[in-house]
Amino acid sequence: MFENIIAQAAAGRLKGDIEAGILAPSMLFYGPAASGKGTTALELGRVLSCEETGAWNCSCSSCARHKSLLHPDLLLMGRRAFAGEIAAAAAVLPRDPRHGRLLLIRSVRKLLGRFSPALWEGDKDLGKLNPLIQALEDDLDALDALESGGAGAPDSIIKNALKLEAEGIADFIPVAQIRRASYWGHLAPLGRRKLLVIESADRMREESLNSLLKILEEPPDRLTIVLCTARREGILPTLLSRLRPYHFTRRDPASEGELIRRVFRDTQAAEAPALPAAGNRGGLEAYLDSFLPVNRDTLYPLAAFFVSSVALATLDGFRRRGIGVLPDELVALGKHCAPIAGSAGLGRPVAGGKAIVDKVLAEARNFQIHSLFFSFLALALDLVSEGLRSLEPDPSRVGCLGLWKKHVGIAAAAGSLNQSPALTLDRLVADLKGAMTNAGGGR
Repeated sequence: MFENIIAQAAAGRLKGDIEAGILAPSMLFYGPAASGKGTTALELGRVLSCEETGAWNCSCSSCARHKSLLHPDLLLMGRRAFAGEIAAAAAVLPRDPRHGRLLLIRSVRKLLGRFSPALWEGDKDLGKLNPLIQALEDDLDALDALESGGAGAPDSIIKNALKLEAEGIADFIPVAQIRRASYWGHLAPLGRRKLLVIESADRMREESLNSLLKILEEPPDRLTIVLCTARREGILPTLLSRLRPYHFTRRDPASEGELIRRVFRDTQAAEAPALPAAGNRGGLEAYLDSFLPVNRDTLYPLAAFFVSSVALATLDGFRRRGIGVLPDELVALGKHCAPIAGSAGLGRPVAGGKAIVDKVLAEARNFQIHSLFFSFLALALDLVSEGLRSLEPDPSRVGCLGLWKKHVGIAAAAGSLNQSPALTLDRLVADLKGAMTNAGGGR
């Protein structure tokens, strides 16, 4: 039971609660990205449905379906980092074909599970996505049929998975899917128990939260609900009061290395020294990102270029208007962010809106991995906050940060509606320049 969860005390606590018969019907798994929250939730579903001992090596039919993520009593919702995991799993194939096939199939199923008919019934958008979904199903069938020493994964798997993630996974969990999940949860399970897993549970708007709250207030008898988040503070207190929390911590470097060696069969990466990364990232999270065409460590200096360029563009507008005293907060942003961008080879900030957007899109490869656009926006906000810390607390500093939060939030909402990154960034640059110019000019 939970033998496949490495170095997480939360898994031991779950095991103890199950054995003592005190497992809560609804739980919150919270902690850093890539700390095993989603994997533990899936393992919990297998254990609760197991027809025998609950051990990882159990061969009962229920466990077999859970391991392949094809159990009808399992429902998955919410955004997670699909692309890096799928690409990393595909890289295992040359090192260990049999294990690599199982790992790749399971990683793709985590994505395909978000397109269950139980969540999409009656949704016209599913028709547009069906060709991609069917292509991935065909790819997995072909991969599953390979002999243990066979060739690698079909070349289209990663391409189709990235496209499906970009076009089909919303940034915010739709209220219609919460309602359909509620209906599904009230149907009798085909096995012993149902499991509903909602990842990125902090990414819900008010109507979705209210719908979820109704389920948590009166959960069906044979339904277990697990919410996963990296931001416990993003979960409303009314939800928290109905969830038993399990804290997942960042693993130490040795444990992260052991996980990479065991799961991804990558001894070289497992033995490499831990390297500092933007936002205190490293270990498994950085390892998965390394398989992306543009990873988050690339986005950090790119976000610094964006912030410093927007600040420069706004300052340039003040100079053209003959304003001699320039806002300290804009100068601080430039001083903080420009060196970060420059040290990454991105050059000096630029003042033209089109030049800013074109540079960002070129370096980010047009944000083909949709989730990275939201990471870029979040990093930009982090950098603004960092840059303003050098100033004494005053209304201007607070107001500048507030303007960035407001307009980046609007941009994130537009991106969640699948507006193109180009249009979203163009509007964001114009809105930020206008808002900061008005704030600075009114002093």
